[in-house]
Amino acid sequence: MSHTIFPDRAAASLDVDAVGDVITHFATAARDWPHHPAIVHNGTAISYRDLAERVRLTGLRYRAVRFDTNGPSGLIGALVSHTPAVVEHLLGILQAGATYCPIDAALPVGRKQAIADVLGLDRLFAVTAGPHEQADLRIETLDGDPAPADIELPQALWEGSDPAYVLCTSGSTGAPKPVVVSRRALAVTVRALRDLFALTRKDRVLQFASLGWDTCLEEILPTLTGGATLVFDDEAHSGSFPRLVRMLAQREITVLDLPTAFWHELVLYLHEGQAALPNSVRLVVIGGERVDPTRLRQWRDLDVGHIRLLNTYGCTETTMITHAVQLSGPGSEPEVAADDAEAPLGRPLPHVREHVTEDGELLVSGPSLATEYLGLPEITSTGFPIADYGSGPTRWFHTGDLVTRGEHGLLYSRGRADERLKILGVRVHPAEVEAQLRTHPGVAGAVVVGERLLERTSLTAYVVPAGSTTTPAELKRYLRERLPSQFVPTQVKFVVALAYTATGKVDRAATQRAATDCHGKGAGQ
Repeated sequence: MSHTIFPDRAAASLDVDAVGDVITHFATAARDWPHHPAIVHNGTAISYRDLAERVRLTGLRYRAVRFDTNGPSGLIGALVSHTPAVVEHLLGILQAGATYCPIDAALPVGRKQAIADVLGLDRLFAVTAGPHEQADLRIETLDGDPAPADIELPQALWEGSDPAYVLCTSGSTGAPKPVVVSRRALAVTVRALRDLFALTRKDRVLQFASLGWDTCLEEILPTLTGGATLVFDDEAHSGSFPRLVRMLAQREITVLDLPTAFWHELVLYLHEGQAALPNSVRLVVIGGERVDPTRLRQWRDLDVGHIRLLNTYGCTETTMITHAVQLSGPGSEPEVAADDAEAPLGRPLPHVREHVTEDGELLVSGPSLATEYLGLPEITSTGFPIADYGSGPTRWFHTGDLVTRGEHGLLYSRGRADERLKILGVRVHPAEVEAQLRTHPGVAGAVVVGERLLERTSLTAYVVPAGSTTTPAELKRYLRERLPSQFVPTQVKFVVALAYTATGKVDRAATQRAATDCHGKGAGQ
């Protein structure tokens, strides 16, 4: 059976070394369509020619930074926000042959510091000057005299195995885990996603995702290497669905890439308010957690027959999306489009190899695997072991996700093999949240678990207080100053003590059952 979401499966299976690099692909787009809008920011367009010039200047400056301050490692910390400057950072650093290490300006100061410490960065760079909370970090503005128009960066500054970027995931040690992705892995994935999304010059893709997670790269790089237009708009982050929908119509957005949890809320708004997405939208990409069957039925009842709804799956360690399936819209498979069908994770993209162990864990291999966890060789060897599953020794990534395979070859989620959770599309290890809670002077002990609340997975913290003055609101405020919003528990409940198993490990289920008022406080906020 052929599947319409993989129109170029054979072509994508060609020699990986021939895939090129995202910088050369961007340069080709700028050469072929110099006057086409590459970016639209709050209604103001930037052409491919102008963007390419900005990237050239930024690349020259980062070339000097790479050898002046960062030494041979080439890791450059970029302070980023939802503006075109993030593109200048990303493409300029890649063009300089350095490694992109983004830190979202919206993160709490403590989290910025923690990521910088893990990466070994002593400073961050901002494209423009502005009020930045610095903590112990130096924030430097990437400025200087404009380079002459005839000065170009030397060609071939990189190899395919060189690191393109480092992004941090949540770790069981309480510290962020830095994942190194090579330029080849990035280029292979970006090409596959251009095919998967069927992007053309006519497309206008909204930049919506948080900038510290790799979903934002799904939006940025396939768009700007394919000649389409990337749209930044403040209304996308207003927190108002009516304003968001109006903006989508005004900017003529054609492609949306949304966390599944956010899509659930959008569907509820459209369903209850009898509202509609604008006719310009042709593709909605979702991913990050299981699709709620009720929301999927409500979506199919809306006037969205012209919109392809693509469910996707992937990990930071496998470079963005590895599996996809179309749930509704033109070209959907009958067995997937049935109203009573559970939403599958999908099938592997053409560049991806998969294996399901006897225990049901999904393993992923192929050219898009990350190189390593930076500075963590033991965790790297454990997470990316070499094994032979019938086609010779191969390097695999253990996703930790349990799956089953349906009769049509589609994979279906069956939860996690470890304790990590997906919260608003972000993989969170409860141990990292627990580690931060235990640094509060009013906390004697804590465990964090995932619970279903209002049709989504949410975090609940069970805390043993040290004293009588700590409140749930104070603990949540404390975490917001140190962690991304996805890591902050929705509820904080007090317990007299944590429960333990016979082997001395915390018994999470028993602790949950023991959640009671303590020191006269309520169960939590």
